[in-house]
Amino acid sequence: MDRLLDQLAAALLARQQTLATAESCTGGLVGAALTSLPGSSAWYLGGVIAYANDLKIRLLGVPAEILAAHGAVSLETARAMAAGARAATAADFAVALTGIAGPAGGTPEKPVGLVFIGVAAPHGTATFKHHFSGSRAEIRQAATEAALRHLLEAVAS
Repeated sequence: MDRLLDQLAAALLARQQTLATAESCTGGLVGAALTSLPGSSAWYLGGVIAYANDLKIRLLGVPAEILAAHGAVSLETARAMAAGARAATAADFAVALTGIAGPAGGTPEKPVGLVFIGVAAPHGTATFKHHFSGSRAEIRQAATEAALRHLLEAVAS
């Protein structure tokens, strides 16, 4: 993951662009990974850990209608969280994660390990669906790494 972080930092620095995060299931792991790099304050503005739906609405501007229609764990919510984080911070890029890390809480429609990632960029917002396996810690770590990969793809494009 260190190489991935270094590549992301270099890409953001080279373009003089900034990044923000909005996390639910990862509880700040993406922000922690980003700030593990010395000098990250040059491109990382900060993030919101919005575990509760009320915070997704109030801090990130996720429409209550999206949460009611699709649930907190959905592509639509990940998209809205990423766009909201980008708007709230005026960052060039924002990444958002929402999912079910387990070990409980899954359903047949939304099983444990289901994670949605949204990446808001100047050229639009993309969403990604993943299904990770393993323990709660393994799912959260895999989601963090996937988010960083998606971010790097967006920044490099």
